[in-house]
Amino acid sequence: MGEHRYRQFCPVAMAAEVLCTRWTMVLLRELVAGSTRFNDLRRGVPRMSPTLLAKRLRELEAAGIVERHPAPDDPGHQAYALTEAGRDLRPVVEAVGAWGQKWIDSEPSLDNIDPGLLMWDMRRNLDPTPMPDAKTVIAFLYTDQPDDRREWWLIVEPGAEVDLCSVDPGFEVDLFVETDLRCMTAIWMGLTTVSRSADDGELDLTGDRDLARRMQDWLGLSPFAGERKRVP
Repeated sequence: MGEHRYRQFCPVAMAAEVLCTRWTMVLLRELVAGSTRFNDLRRGVPRMSPTLLAKRLRELEAAGIVERHPAPDDPGHQAYALTEAGRDLRPVVEAVGAWGQKWIDSEPSLDNIDPGLLMWDMRRNLDPTPMPDAKTVIAFLYTDQPDDRREWWLIVEPGAEVDLCSVDPGFEVDLFVETDLRCMTAIWMGLTTVSRSADDGELDLTGDRDLARRMQDWLGLSPFAGERKRVP
């Protein structure tokens, strides 16, 4: 991080030397959200090269923010965890996200959307509580995407992590969600709602009526979706 030295004794400057290099705050967002494996971190920052991701992890480790240890479920591979100093960054990351949601114009970000990243975030934040106490499969069809990025499946089973598939898992689908990626991203960001998008003809829900009716409740929205937009 030597190329980003401010050479000031101010704590803000010293913290910025560590935290304000390219991709670092976005990577910290993933770590704060609970991602621990290298491949999971890559899914959360899909446009970050693996080489740069590895470099930033080494830098955060050298700064005492991240530590490596054998993965509990696979000791042959490494997992990453926030140290006490890293965990202290949670309110910092949350404050930056809340400020961005409140004050930054969302339109430019809606021009740089990625179905894999959106579905990964939805998977992570999905709330199964309003869903049936049985295996539930939701298929998403993004009509504006190329064939290899168009279809996605979320599989929710009691007592298990939500599974995300980009290849048909072969299960019976309980709810089909058909829309374009921009609309779904706007819902995820809290810029619109499921019911409003359906009323406007931008979102089509086919299948289990109760599952469709409660989609706004179980859908994994952005942690900042509740922040009121106040663009100057």
